[in-house]
Amino acid sequence: SQRKHQEIRAMRSQLKKIEDLGAAMEEALILDNKYTEHSTVGLAQQWDQLDQLGMRMQHNLEQQIQARNTTGVTEEALKEFSMMFKHFDKDKSGRLNHQEFKSCLRSLGYDLPMVEEGEPDPEFESILDTVDPNRDGHVSLQEYMAFMISRETENVKSSEEIESAFRALSSEGKPYFCLCLTSAVSLFQNLTREQADYCISHMKPYMDGKGRELPSAYDYIEFTRSLFVN
Repeated sequence: SQRKHQEIRAMRSQLKKIEDLGAAMEEALILDNKYTEHSTVGLAQQWDQLDQLGMRMQHNLEQQIQARNTTGVTEEALKEFSMMFKHFDKDKSGRLNHQEFKSCLRSLGYDLPMVEEGEPDPEFESILDTVDPNRDGHVSLQEYMAFMISRETENVKSSEEIESAFRALSSEGKPYFCLCLTSAVSLFQNLTREQADYCISHMKPYMDGKGRELPSAYDYIEFTRSLFVN
């Protein structure tokens, strides 16, 4: 992206030559060029648009690289976010309207409620408060990526916190915990009855390196990460 942007910047000198030739033609009162449908003004506008697009793409890529390096967001997740945005950006404008943005979120696994047109949608409105606070009706790629990175980072942190809590129930920080009287009491002390029951009923048995199931051992790492796949 940076190399292409530099190539575009280098073309400015060629555009300057065209502008000089156009000025010379005007001085000679040659106002109609039958050899091309383009004008120097039109070419300059297109070059400016291409230059601006290159800067936006470079900034977005730098943001993604920083996110990958500092927030724990995986490169695969960033690619999925970008790919999904492009899928819903039908007119290739680099922005989504609110309906396209909502469809994009649903495709990424957000469980947004279905509401009738004109009905209040507080959950989606709270998201728009972040990505489109002035309600201009559109979400840019930069705004969208910043939102997704922020949400993914929150999930990573929450996942790590829950893993840490379960690790405290395990012996010597092992990737599983054994359900005994002591760990059960601790589990029910820190969670509601419904939450504890959900954890135990949805947690898979822990398998050792040879694929053998350990008695009364639960794989809390696999369970925790499955909660934050979105």
